[in-house]
This record gives sequence, structure tokens and C-alpha cells, in this order.
Amino acid sequence: MATEDIGARLRDARTARGLSLRALAQSLGVSASLISQIETGKTQPSVSTLYSIVTALGVSIDDLLDVRPVATVPTGAPVVQRGSENPVLEMENGVRWERLAVGDGAADALLVTYDPGATSSVEGRLMRHAGNEYAYILEGEITLQIEFDTFTLGPGDSLTFDSSRPHLYSNRGDRVARGVWFVTGRRQQNRAPQVAPSPRTDGSLSSAVDVLQAMDRLDER
Repeated sequence: MATEDIGARLRDARTARGLSLRALAQSLGVSASLISQIETGKTQPSVSTLYSIVTALGVSIDDLLDVRPVATVPTGAPVVQRGSENPVLEMENGVRWERLAVGDGAADALLVTYDPGATSSVEGRLMRHAGNEYAYILEGEITLQIEFDTFTLGPGDSLTFDSSRPHLYSNRGDRVARGVWFVTGRRQQNRAPQVAPSPRTDGSLSSAVDVLQAMDRLDER
């Protein structure tokens, strides 16, 4: 998906909530110029900046990608989504998300790519969020730092953990790393009463799945 398309949807969400560029930027601890450049497609947001914006605006990844769960497929019938049809988000720091087939299940599925040097948090801060993560590495190497432990995973390796534990993903190698991620527990969390997160004064931002949590709110309305 083109950067300008994502930017236009973020701009529409901001104006629909009656927020000025300056007001949104101040709440996130970033410059109004950065928000403007993202909205006009002149620059790509980093993963963490995108998380921060969508959390503040209460929009979902599905809204951002103009994807809706398939609700008309007969019970038991397969939902087929061709690879060429995968909705895609490209982030500034070399992380690429491809949303896999969307249904009404309890799990979110993403094909995630990390370029060499890419991380899940540009600032290098460990992150935490509700839910559980499962991943299977297809190629390259992904380094997972979780609390005080660090693991390097290669093709065929898999992982799972409670996402409330502080963690960080990175690609410390010189080859592209790619894997399939499943996140559970996020949608159930969204069905409970939500309290909008307060912006952090230091400008630090939440994790990918944190954003997915906030992003589904419009789908629940």
C-alpha cells in the first residue's frame, strides 16, 4: 500500500476527531512537521511512530489497510487470500508487515520482515502489551530480547511468550529475516472497556501488538 494512502487515512481519522496537527503532535511528543509529512506521504513512519499515532486516534490496522473481516463466508468454508493481495505496511526502520487472511477468529496473523539492522522499537526500548505471541522463523535470524534473556532464532525455530513481559525484536545479521507471527488474546482484550493510553512524556512508543490492540477499536463499534 502506498505511503500516501496510509497518510491520507491517518489525516482523515485525525480531522474526524477534531484534532489539529499541532494538538496531535504535542500529545505524542513529536513535531507537527513530522505528522504533516506522514499524512502527505512525503515520509514513512517508523513502526513506533505509527503505533503512537494510531493509538492516539483509536484506529485499527484493518481500518488503515481498508481491510474488513470476512463475515459472509459460510460456516466451515475456507477463506483464501492470495499472496499478491496481502495488505502491506512498510515502516521507516526496515520492518514490513503483511496482513494474512482476516477472519473472525481470536488470532491475528502477520508475515513480518526485518531488514538488516531493523528493530521493533527504533528507540531500543523493551515493550510490553496484553496477549500472547507465537512466531515461526522462515529465513534469516531474529534476535529476541525478553527481560534479561536474549535468544537468536533461525529458520525452523519458533517462539511463544506472554506479551506482558518486556521484549524487543531485532535483526542483527546481514540478511533479511522473515517469519510468521500469530497474536492471541488481543481481540478479547478489546471487548473489555478501553481506557485510552496516556502519551508518554519522553516520546517513547508502544509495540506492534499494542498498536494492533488500539487499532481494532473501530471494528468493535
